[in-house]
Amino acid sequence: MTIYQNLIAGEWIGTNATKNINPSDTNEVVGLYADGSAEDTKNAIAAAKAAFPAWSRSGIWERHVILKKAGDEIMARKDELGALLAREEGKTLPEAIGETIRASQIFEFFAGEALRLAGEVIPSVRPNVGVEITRDPLGVIGIITPWNFPIAIPAWKIAPALCYGNTIVFKPAELVPACSWAIVDILHRAGLPKGVLNLVMGKGSVVGQAMLDSPDIAGITFTGSTGTGKRVAVSSLEHNRKFQLEMGGKNPMVVLDDADLNVAVEAAANSGFFSTGQRCTASSRLIVTEGIHDRFVAALTEKLKTIVVDHAMKPGTHVGPVVDERQLKTDTDYIEIGKKEGAKLAFGGELITRDTPGFYLQPTLFTEATNQMRISREEIFGPVVSVIRVKDYEEALATANDTPFGLSSGIATTSLKHATHFKRNAEAGMVMVNLPTAGVDFHVPFGGRKGSSYGPREQGKYAAEFYTTVKTAYTLA
Repeated sequence: MTIYQNLIAGEWIGTNATKNINPSDTNEVVGLYADGSAEDTKNAIAAAKAAFPAWSRSGIWERHVILKKAGDEIMARKDELGALLAREEGKTLPEAIGETIRASQIFEFFAGEALRLAGEVIPSVRPNVGVEITRDPLGVIGIITPWNFPIAIPAWKIAPALCYGNTIVFKPAELVPACSWAIVDILHRAGLPKGVLNLVMGKGSVVGQAMLDSPDIAGITFTGSTGTGKRVAVSSLEHNRKFQLEMGGKNPMVVLDDADLNVAVEAAANSGFFSTGQRCTASSRLIVTEGIHDRFVAALTEKLKTIVVDHAMKPGTHVGPVVDERQLKTDTDYIEIGKKEGAKLAFGGELITRDTPGFYLQPTLFTEATNQMRISREEIFGPVVSVIRVKDYEEALATANDTPFGLSSGIATTSLKHATHFKRNAEAGMVMVNLPTAGVDFHVPFGGRKGSSYGPREQGKYAAEFYTTVKTAYTLA
């Protein structure tokens, strides 16, 4: 099989490779992808550093054209790239194509932003002095991405980094190198100068660590686990570098007595179980007031019976497999923890056999949970959801906010009063009313509070806060 190599200083290199396995069919090898070394990473950082002076001063039209070309090609190949995503990550084909379209839209957006770069000219408090406030590119950006959105998250980090004139060393998650390789290949062929974008696939303990250890990386943007995020923070403080972290979530979905039952059930099912629950914005705590609790649980259980878990590429599949054996073990371990803690297993929790060998798990619903149980406080990152019964709105809000995380928070209600109060008082970076907690637009800020996020928001015009540094210039007339 062909080895898909790393891109360093404009050259494809690498002979050592690892297999990329399809979680829907573990007999299928998606491809062989380069396994980069610490030396490869150092060379990539050096290439990015060398390319920065010219690229940081490149014209806005050049950046626009390259980003636009990339977005156009991704859109033209959405079915092909969506199928690749579904094969390597296990997301259903319709979801995978949708994610690919979003990646294209992100590049399209930042292609436009490249033409909208602006500053401020304001008067000084001193006579005959002018003041200009502009944004400069930060420098070499280290990008580390997770496996659950293997094309969208790389897109929303790479596109703004390039738009604002930075150079890049990019390390994707080991489980999903294929989509990342495809994006880098598209940008490389779109005309990026050598060294501006460098791809080093490989182990986090090797490639990621070499990035953290380098004093030549000016900023690191990371999405992944809380534990690794803390390591990124510590290393960045040592090197006085800028860092941006998107980490875990234990997102609540509040269901009030006055909720439209169908709307509440659809939002909860989508939030908790689609994408196999493998979204940082997934709703794994359903906080339900007692007047609607029993009807809601009954309706949600019936909904879960209709969800088809199967091969990601198979027509009619609603939920694909868990991404790999390690994550599957995490999910099943938490199911056992939930049982031991005294929660009631109301539905699912069993491994499933399908026509092809894969990591298939039934959607799992616990009831009679409390907010102090581990299954209600720790991020599982799988299709495992707990229902917590509460008395009224006030208790629901307090329970929703009683978490070390603060990414996304949702409420199902027909009360304008409660919806308005919840939007104001939910301790989260994003709030959804009568919508799933997962699912966001590409042109507005993304991020959370507390243990979920650190640093400036991602996406939209707010991305400039991370990828640039502000300069104030004074001129005597």
